[in-house]
Amino acid sequence: MKNMDKGSKAYLGSLTFVAVLGGLLFGYDTAVISGAERALEAFFSQATDFVYTKGWHGITASSALIGCIIGGFLSGLLAPRWGRRNSLRFGAVLFFISAIGSWRPEMFFFEFGKPTFSLLLAFNAYRILGGIGVGLASAICPMYIAEMAPAHVRGRLVSVNQFAIIFGMLVVYFVNYLIRANLPEPIEVSMAEIGWRRMFLSEAYPIALFGFLLMFVPKTPRFLVMSGNETKALHVLTRINGTNAARTILEEIKETVVEKREKLLSYGVTVVIIGILLSFFQQAVGINVVLYYAPRIFENLGASGDVSMRQTVVMGFVNIIFTLVAIFTVDKFGRKPLLIIGSIGMMIGMAALSVLSFMDVIGIAALVFIIIYTASFMMSWGPITWVLISEIFPNTIRGQAVAIAVAAQWIANFLVSSTFPSLSEWSTGGAYLIYAFFSLLSGIFVYKMVPETKGKTLEDMTRLWRKK
Repeated sequence: MKNMDKGSKAYLGSLTFVAVLGGLLFGYDTAVISGAERALEAFFSQATDFVYTKGWHGITASSALIGCIIGGFLSGLLAPRWGRRNSLRFGAVLFFISAIGSWRPEMFFFEFGKPTFSLLLAFNAYRILGGIGVGLASAICPMYIAEMAPAHVRGRLVSVNQFAIIFGMLVVYFVNYLIRANLPEPIEVSMAEIGWRRMFLSEAYPIALFGFLLMFVPKTPRFLVMSGNETKALHVLTRINGTNAARTILEEIKETVVEKREKLLSYGVTVVIIGILLSFFQQAVGINVVLYYAPRIFENLGASGDVSMRQTVVMGFVNIIFTLVAIFTVDKFGRKPLLIIGSIGMMIGMAALSVLSFMDVIGIAALVFIIIYTASFMMSWGPITWVLISEIFPNTIRGQAVAIAVAAQWIANFLVSSTFPSLSEWSTGGAYLIYAFFSLLSGIFVYKMVPETKGKTLEDMTRLWRKK
C-alpha cells in the first residue's frame, strides 16, 4: 500500500530511461559527422562528374539538419494524433533506415565505392531521413518526460535528456576514435574508403535497442486524457505519483484539456516568440560548430589527426560533467539564473577564441577557452532550453508550439553549421566574434523576457499565460 500512496520511482526512472535513449540517438546521429566529415570530403572529392566544393561539403556535413527541421514540424502533427510514444516509434524506424543507408548509400542503385553526384544526393537523402528521426526525438522525448514527471523533479528529469544527448556525443566521439585507430595504414586512405561507413553503421545498435524498448512504455497521461481515456491515464499517474496525488493531478489535467486543441495564439504571441527565441539563441551562439567540427577545429589549432580525435573525446567528458551540474541545480537555483550565467561564460569563451584567432595564437590557451565555452553551454543553454520548451507552453497548444520552437532551432542549427566552412575561410576570428555577440544577446533576452518556471506544474503554465 505504501508504494501505491507514494508512487514508484523505479517505474518513473524506467520510463525516463527509455525516453532519453531518444536523446542519446539525437546526440549520436548529429555528432557522428564530426569524425566522418573529413573522410567524406576526401571520398567525394574523387568524383569525376562534378566538383565537390566547400559549399557542397557544408551541405553534406549539415544535411541531417534539413531532416531535423522537417522532423520538428512533423512532431506538431504526429504528437497530437499518434501520441508521444507512437511518434517516437516512427522516429526509431527512420533512424534505422538512415544508419544502414548512410553506411552503404550505393544500395540497390549505384556502383559500390564510386563517388558520383547521384551518390552524394543518395547519401544526403539517407542523412535527411535520420534527421527527421532526430527532429521528432528532439521535440517529443522532452515532451514525453515532462508529461510523465512530477513537477518537483521535472526539470531534473528533462535535463537528463540533455545529458543523454551529450553522452551520445561522447559515445560517438569515442567510437569514431576507436574505428579510426583500428583501420589499416595509411589511415587517411582507409578513412575515405571504409572508416566513415563504419561510423554511420555503428548507429544501428543503439537504434535497435531504442525501438525494442519503446514497445513496452505507455502513452502519457495528458495524451490519454486528451484522447478520452481517463481510466488508463489514472493508472499511469497512480504508478508514478501514488493514489492520492494521481487523482488530484488527473483533475488538474482535465481542467486544462477541456478542448483537445486550441489555436496556436490562444494565449497570445509572446509565449510562442519566447519559445522560438530560446531555440534560436541556443544555436546562434555557435555550439554545434564546435560539436560538429571539433576534430577540424583542433587540427586548425595545431593538433594531428589522432591527437585531435583524442582532444574531442576529452571535450566530450567536459560536456558530460557540466551537464550534470545543470541536472543537479536546475530545480534548486531555477532556469533563468543558470541561463544568464551560461551566456556570460559563452561570451567570454568565444570572444577570447576570436582574439586568439586574430593574433594567430594556437595551442593550450585556445583549448582552455573552447572548454570554458562548451562547459558554460552544457551547464545552461544545452539542457535548460529543452526543459523550458517542454514545460513553458500551455497544455492545449503544447504539441503545435513545441513543433514550431524545435523547427526554429533546427533551422538556426542548419544555417549556423552549414555556413561555418565558408565563414572560417573568410575569417575564423570573425566567425567566433559573431557567436560571442549572440551569446551576449542571449543573456539579455533571458533577463528581459523569459519567465521562471521552477516548481510550477504544467497546468500552472496554462494559468500563467491565460492571465497575460
